[in-house]
Amino acid sequence: MTQTLQPEAATARWRSAAAATGPADRAAAGQAVRAAYRAAGLPEPDRVLWYDSPLAAARAALALRAEGAQSVREAVRTAPWEQARARVHGRLGAPGWAELWALTGGELWTQTQALAGRVRGAVLDALAPEADPDADTAVRDAARAARSDVRLALLDAVLGQQDAPWLAAFDAAGELDTLAPLAAVAGQTGWWWPYEQVALVAERPTVLHRDEAGRLDRADGPALAFADGFELHAWRGMPVPADFLGGLGGLTPERIRDEENAELRRVMLEHYGYDRYLAESGAEPLHRDETGVLWRIVLPDDEPVVMVEVVNSTAEPDGSFRTYWLRVPPSTRTARAGVAWTFGVTEEEYRPQRET
Repeated sequence: MTQTLQPEAATARWRSAAAATGPADRAAAGQAVRAAYRAAGLPEPDRVLWYDSPLAAARAALALRAEGAQSVREAVRTAPWEQARARVHGRLGAPGWAELWALTGGELWTQTQALAGRVRGAVLDALAPEADPDADTAVRDAARAARSDVRLALLDAVLGQQDAPWLAAFDAAGELDTLAPLAAVAGQTGWWWPYEQVALVAERPTVLHRDEAGRLDRADGPALAFADGFELHAWRGMPVPADFLGGLGGLTPERIRDEENAELRRVMLEHYGYDRYLAESGAEPLHRDETGVLWRIVLPDDEPVVMVEVVNSTAEPDGSFRTYWLRVPPSTRTARAGVAWTFGVTEEEYRPQRET
């Protein structure tokens, strides 16, 4: 890697851009969109139209495609992207590019692409819901065709701020000058759709809540929301219905057992607490030894949750001893085997001199 690379600064800059919320400077963003067309050798769009969410913009893109509008995404985004990558790759070689990506885009890729996938799925379901499996063939065929149309419209989109991984890598490599218009748009907006005579631009979200791992996560409202009401609810990255989280405060062991959706039941258990569930559901221990107690929670239509209860041998400042709950594979049969599994060894190999 050359001395001109500044991966940490570039990654921090584009991590911030990817997480930005609130309205864009529409004048500046519009100028950047027009500049991106000029840089691609295309006439500027006659109009730059703004929408409050990717859902609203995708709906407009779907209508434009039905009228025969032609996407210019290939020229505006794909070609300059490929040219920039080829220059960096040629300068650094394969090992240098891999190192650069690991320090920049690789750090941002999982979070941004997971978020983009969630938005894409929500837009698809809103604009073209899946047909009931029991519906007749014509209805199911129409639903499949509608979903195909929406998917094609979504492929026309440039991801704006969610293109942060690539922009971080190009920024660190000193290639951002060649992509200045695209970077300027990404610094202001969410998704946008370049067509021959019109560009559709979606505002960034108004709300974005994520956990330490970067997953969408919020217990008291939408984890992702836009100004027009388009929103996504999630708990530690898992999609949940809008009204689901509001009911977590009144959970009981019976309510958890009665939940038919296995994924939602896991969310309930995490929120309620495995230790509390075990205590209040009358669970019986499977096994106990000097390392701890092995518990099993049997759930309908799902694999059992198996936990080892262990007590820290080091006292807290107040003299108490903290209890920990370790989730282990469902096949675990002894407490020692469960604790050993958390250290990556077998039960026979687990012989600590002193447990902490």
